[in-house]
Amino acid sequence: MVIAVGSDHAGYRLKGAVAGALSEMGCRVLDMGTDSEESCDYPDFAIKVAEAVREGEADRGVLICGTGAGMAMVANKVPGVRAAACNERYSAEFTRLHNDVNVLSLGARIIEPVEAVGILRLFLDTPFEGDREGGTRHLRRLDKISDVEKKYSK
Repeated sequence: MVIAVGSDHAGYRLKGAVAGALSEMGCRVLDMGTDSEESCDYPDFAIKVAEAVREGEADRGVLICGTGAGMAMVANKVPGVRAAACNERYSAEFTRLHNDVNVLSLGARIIEPVEAVGILRLFLDTPFEGDREGGTRHLRRLDKISDVEKKYSK
């Protein structure tokens, strides 16, 4: 699995831990920056990861900023990207199961590296339920999200 990873300055250190864990899990990591703790603008890196996922260069993406919220907001502007800020395991699991989230956003000022890796594992290992019996409600809802994207992308 190919995972695009990006952070701002607040998430730079955690990005290193996440990239290392991904490599240990057998994933290929596309590091989209930043490359230091020098202050930078999170939208610049969130868009790189979101575009890599949308274009099929990466199977999924991981974003890291102070809270995870800002990066997720930017990524969700890219049609076809479904990003969620998940700073605990329940959200990571159920946004995959029900929402087919393809970009995980983490808050480096909220969670420790060990917890981030646990959340990351759930994000990678949890399948989307839309492919299972009874999962049609999730597919229907994703179709509605796509309709909203189309309506406002004009």
